[in-house]
Amino acid sequence: MAIAPMCRALQARGIEVVLISTDAGLGDAKSGRNGGSAHALDYEGVPAIFFPSQLGESFKYSRPLSVWLSENVHRFDLAHIHAVFNHTSVAAARECRRARVPYVIRPLGTLDPWSMKQKPLRKRVFWSVAGEAMLSGAAAVHYTSETEMTATEGLLGVNHGTVIPLGIDAIDDSTNGSVGGSPYVLVLSRLHPKKGLDVLIDAFITLTRNAELDRWRLIIAGDGPTDYVALLKQKAAIAGDRIQFPGWLEGARKHEMLRNASLLALPSYQENFGLCIMEGLARSVPVLVSPHVNLADQVASSNAGWIAPVETAALSTTLAEALSDPDELAKRGRAGKLLSQNYSWERVATDLVGLYTVIVNGSARVH
Repeated sequence: MAIAPMCRALQARGIEVVLISTDAGLGDAKSGRNGGSAHALDYEGVPAIFFPSQLGESFKYSRPLSVWLSENVHRFDLAHIHAVFNHTSVAAARECRRARVPYVIRPLGTLDPWSMKQKPLRKRVFWSVAGEAMLSGAAAVHYTSETEMTATEGLLGVNHGTVIPLGIDAIDDSTNGSVGGSPYVLVLSRLHPKKGLDVLIDAFITLTRNAELDRWRLIIAGDGPTDYVALLKQKAAIAGDRIQFPGWLEGARKHEMLRNASLLALPSYQENFGLCIMEGLARSVPVLVSPHVNLADQVASSNAGWIAPVETAALSTTLAEALSDPDELAKRGRAGKLLSQNYSWERVATDLVGLYTVIVNGSARVH
């Protein structure tokens, strides 16, 4: 999750930050849930207030959050809104316009052409009712890659975007290894149909029928909708323990799994950034991504991994090429480590502070 480290980096630059959100998707301990009431707490080093999510699994309506914004948003110099298609974002943008507080929107890739084709009727209605006003009223739209900005602006006709990538924390060690004595390919992501994991599973099963590669494992770490995860596990069952699902990883366990991977895979149909890619590269783990991952150009130009379309045969062929050559894996991992050094939270914070300063000092919009 990028929000907390981004906020901490801004705090280190002297920016006073308050994180406002609903408690959707957070456990009781993290959200500070208290009988359905709003709760202020320190969230991973960031002052935060979480409000109860009252309606809608994805829209996450919260009347208490709306009331708080109406009463308090005027106290802030600027709001940075992360996401578009939920009640928090709609309410924040609306109250900012009423209070004449400038705001920046980071759409998280949800406005690019592929994403807009998913549930298109619902999104067209949302766009006409609230989305267009949100975007047109923003002082700037924050994209995390040039590809995301070009695609979104071409589709929607907006033209006040700026590109500031996400960052990663500095990593001091890098040791690629194995799990249970077997080398492995790692997926570290939300388990969602757009990630192309069903195709990756088929490709891996095809690949490991080769006796020379049957020692390899595929570790799919993450969580997602129960029915979709069950379908993935059912598909993977034919491979036995060669495909494993350890669930969502955090802290030391996540770090250990990352640094011991031989390859990190993210064959998504759409990915506006892919923070896990940089987390792997920072540990000298090369990556296998699809052309639809917006960091694919950087991966290709720096020779930090492999690019393959989301097709079973193509992924299987590319995996075979990568896994058959330990020296090439190590070489591309070293190139990835160098690439990752361009993506620090300190640099992100510097760019964000520059953007905020331009906006707050009176430039109505960023062009």
